[in-house]
Amino acid sequence: MKKYILPSLRLTLVLLVICCLVYPLLIAAVGRLTPGQGNGKTVTLNGKVVGYDNIGQKFTDDKYFWSRPSAVGYNAAGSAGSNKGPSNPDYLKDVQAHIDTFMVHNPGVNKADIPAELVTYSGSGLDPDLSPDGAYIQVKRIAAVRHLSEATVRDLVNQHIKGPFLGLFGPSTVNVLALNVSLDTLKP
Repeated sequence: MKKYILPSLRLTLVLLVICCLVYPLLIAAVGRLTPGQGNGKTVTLNGKVVGYDNIGQKFTDDKYFWSRPSAVGYNAAGSAGSNKGPSNPDYLKDVQAHIDTFMVHNPGVNKADIPAELVTYSGSGLDPDLSPDGAYIQVKRIAAVRHLSEATVRDLVNQHIKGPFLGLFGPSTVNVLALNVSLDTLKP
């Protein structure tokens, strides 16, 4: 029995050192080499931090681009989807409420033209990005409220489109927070 206990204890101690000390320190060191040095990439406006680049935020003012709806109220501590299926009556009521709200604030938009991402919850509840179509459909409202030309706002959206990863993987996206921060720097 002694033959098995001592090697087991030694192995346990070695693995504790590797898993509880070496690995976390290695990951922390790698994190320090990333943008934001492991603390997340912040977005600033006039020297003040206004949010994080990879966490969605709620925008409801007509002068801003709106993000995807969040089932968790954009709370990064409680990331989750709604867990309601597409045929759930409560979910369908939520989607219809999002459609109604969007159409009230964007007159002239056809219901069929609204991208699904603007009326459905994201899987994490924290999605910071929209598709270019999700941004373009809001251009008219924002241009009117901010007294800008639609071409100016559309050009701003075009400047913020990130293509697929390596040109192949995933869709093109627009970061809503970065777009809204740039929007605040435009003059009518």
